[in-house]
Amino acid sequence: MSGVAFDLLIALVIVVGLAGAIVQVIPGGFVVGGAVIVWGVVTGGATGWTVAALALVLAIVGMGLKYLLAGRYLQRRGVPNRSLVVGAVLGVVGFFVIPVVGLFVGFVGGTYLSELHRLGDEPAARRATGHALRATGIAILVELTGALLTAGAWLVAVLVVRL
Repeated sequence: MSGVAFDLLIALVIVVGLAGAIVQVIPGGFVVGGAVIVWGVVTGGATGWTVAALALVLAIVGMGLKYLLAGRYLQRRGVPNRSLVVGAVLGVVGFFVIPVVGLFVGFVGGTYLSELHRLGDEPAARRATGHALRATGIAILVELTGALLTAGAWLVAVLVVRL
């Protein structure tokens, strides 16, 4: 495989990873990081190994911060992990039942129903669901930032190696 074809394949995997960071179906930060690590190992040299090490660090830090910051936010708001698990399960079911928007509808509906059952109060369940959505937004932003930084480092490295 030529250098350009290999770079295009890595770019395609990076785009899939970036989409995964937004949609949260696959661990996008790890997909982007893994693609850049593979590129760095195959490319070799100081630039390849440096960008591979940087991708590894960014992927681990990004995914760790994602869970830490979102978890802290939810903990401060009193939303238990159980509600998120119910939301995630119904989100997966919704993904297959309702094309395109089912993941979102299932997650919101599942979280709301779990909180309604736990709290027994509709306005409180609505607030807790809003907190869960904000935490999801925080997680998406953190993971996407890490994945974009990794992709940017890879792009700079490609330009250095290929030009």
